[in-house]
Amino acid sequence: MFLRTHYDAARSGAVWLERPGRGRLWVAGADRLSYLQGLLTNDTRTLGPGRGCYAAYLTPQGRMIADMRLYDMDDGLLMTLPASVAAAVRDRLDSLVFSEDVRVEDRTAALAQLGLHGPTAAAVAERALGAPGAVGPLAAFHHRRLPFGDTTVVVAAADELGGGLDLFVEAPHAAALHAALGAAGAVAAGAEVAEVLRVEAGVPEFGVDMDEETIPLEAGIEARAISFTKGCYVGQEVIVRVLHRGQGRVVRHLVGLTIGDVGPSVSAVPAAGATLRVESRDVGRITSAVHSPALDHVIALGYVHRDFAEPGTRLVVAQGGAALSAVVTKTPFVPNVEW
Repeated sequence: MFLRTHYDAARSGAVWLERPGRGRLWVAGADRLSYLQGLLTNDTRTLGPGRGCYAAYLTPQGRMIADMRLYDMDDGLLMTLPASVAAAVRDRLDSLVFSEDVRVEDRTAALAQLGLHGPTAAAVAERALGAPGAVGPLAAFHHRRLPFGDTTVVVAAADELGGGLDLFVEAPHAAALHAALGAAGAVAAGAEVAEVLRVEAGVPEFGVDMDEETIPLEAGIEARAISFTKGCYVGQEVIVRVLHRGQGRVVRHLVGLTIGDVGPSVSAVPAAGATLRVESRDVGRITSAVHSPALDHVIALGYVHRDFAEPGTRLVVAQGGAALSAVVTKTPFVPNVEW
């Protein structure tokens, strides 16, 4: 259930939430970074302890197997990715290890992941962990390992919900961390609030706004996920061909949409899959839609044909017998949290 008080806490203070949709893999061994360098889209060789990045794993045809966040630590690399594909990615990565010193483990059950979001997230984390000044502003995907009782918590800068932190702790200690965050001033929020924050931030989610048929250039994640200076990786040939021979032109683009009424129809949140039209032509579809309390408006993410992807372009959402207006809108809809 969406609770406005929880949303307001995320915008003015801090909320914590569980991340059941995320899987966690652990990649260990001396060759882990060079091994991943040839498989993933981003430059893993430039990582080092305390640093991280966003990346994608592609098929040879340039389509997505998964997107992921990578956190390099002293003793291994933590990879977070959609839980729905974690086991398959683990098996796939493991099958490609030959003579390299690399071990891939699925730690989804063993390691809990919490999100901590809002302008006071860093201060709340410091109070909860009894570590004043230890978190502070972190660069994207940078992280620190801090003591918590007789274990440790990894605190990492998050990007999925428009800013904040991801906290990782051994599963048996998750309840204690929940309690500590609550005592430090964070409000427990649910998945509905997280979804609103994500769409307001304009961040696509794999399995919702991206899938196994998506090329990263269509979803607009290339600036964050792809290194254009590294060596070869799986799917690179397709990406380079589109960028250089096709001048980066793909048939469709993921865009932000501000939704409103047409005529007497009642304002509504369109369902995923709702058709986007220009006159009688189908030009795209909705992938995610929410009501934004910050804007007091319905907003959405969706794919449209490249001819209709410019901000300001007017479309119509066809859903059942109703028609809603839609305007292509630059994302993020709501500025990312500064903390």
